[in-house]
Parts: sequence; C-alpha cells; structure tokens
Amino acid sequence: MNVEKITPVLFVDEIEPCLGFWVERLGFERTMEVPDGPKLGFVLLSKGNLEIMYQTFASQRKDNPTLAEEFRRGPTFLYIEVGSLDTIIDAMNDFQVFLSIRTTFYGTREVGYEDPAGHLVVFAAPIAAS
Repeated sequence: MNVEKITPVLFVDEIEPCLGFWVERLGFERTMEVPDGPKLGFVLLSKGNLEIMYQTFASQRKDNPTLAEEFRRGPTFLYIEVGSLDTIIDAMNDFQVFLSIRTTFYGTREVGYEDPAGHLVVFAAPIAAS
C-alpha cells in the first residue's frame, strides 16, 4: 500500500473567519468552494502540494445527519513542519497563542496558535533551520 496524500478536514460553525489564518497569513489559495446559502459550506485551501479543508457543521449535517454530533467533538490538532518558525511568528502575531515558543527535546522550535474556529495548530522548525 502506498499512501499518496492526507488532507485534514476541519469542521467549523463558519468558514469565513478562518480564511485569514490560512490565506492571508500563510499564503494558501482557495482552490474549491461550495456555497451553502449566503456563506461557504466547504472550502479547499492549497499551497503547493499541501491541502486543508474546512466544512461547516451545517453542511456536514446535510451530508450525513446520523453522524452530525460526532463531528462536534473537536477541536482538531494539527502539527505542521515549516522551514522558518520566525516567519510564522511574524505572520501570526495577532492570533491566540496556546503553546508559547519552546525548544523540544526532539530538536525543534515550536509555537502553537488557535485558529478562529478553535482548532489548535502547532508550527515546528528543526533547530538548525530556525
């Protein structure tokens, strides 16, 4: 078996507040959007070979109502390796920090932010690259 790609799907009440986190700060592009009334029900964000998806709870409930409450258990935790932690820190300076900058025993510098929907995102860079 050869796994080709893994793309996380984060479930949220509203997608629009999360776009600034990924698009404006981290340079992702909105590559697919599915409206749900006047707002987005789903969005696929891409940067190079990286992807992340957001879907609203309301949209998911329409897709599969029997599992609707299971999707509300979150939050999701993402661990993202980056080339420069300082660049991330500069870009994310006004987002909520849940994990202060630290150096780990396994050789990375890390910092964690909460996205506008409450999902937790840790950025990590090898110490030599920071």
